[in-house]
Amino acid sequence: MALNPEEKAAIFEKYGKSKTDTGSPESQIALFSVRIAHLTEHLKSNHKDHATERTLKMLVGKRRRLLDYLIKNDIQRYRDLIAKKELGIRK
Repeated sequence: MALNPEEKAAIFEKYGKSKTDTGSPESQIALFSVRIAHLTEHLKSNHKDHATERTLKMLVGKRRRLLDYLIKNDIQRYRDLIAKKELGIRK
């Protein structure tokens, strides 16, 4: 699944500081969460797609590392991000 630039800009605007804020951990975590949700739905109907399964595991790992970074450096930003239920992150 390739997100078009408008969808990405909407994600960055909602979770980042601006529409072009692609580098903040919050915006990257939000983008990874959207991709993870899509790949999870794909794997429900295509359970033998091992390449997608590997990609999903890598994305979950990247998101986990970014969340750990936020915990270590700014716990309040982490709590604000976790409070947004639409990302589907729980801890």
